[in-house]
Amino acid sequence: MEVKVSIIVSCYNQGCYLAESLDSILQQTFSNWECLIINDGSTDNTEVVANSYIQKDNRCLLYTSPSP
Repeated sequence: MEVKVSIIVSCYNQGCYLAESLDSILQQTFSNWECLIINDGSTDNTEVVANSYIQKDNRCLLYTSPSP
């Protein structure tokens, strides 16, 4: 049985850094992982950036909580 790694990326208004983080994850040699992107109500482009990575790789998943 192969281990599956869950990578949790929590973010709030981190759109300017998110692509760099997700690119780093995509470049890993270990391939049995899932990336859970937790958007905590960002008001910047975090969700747009996250959605672009979800389209690229189905191991990326986005969970968004509403803005307060």
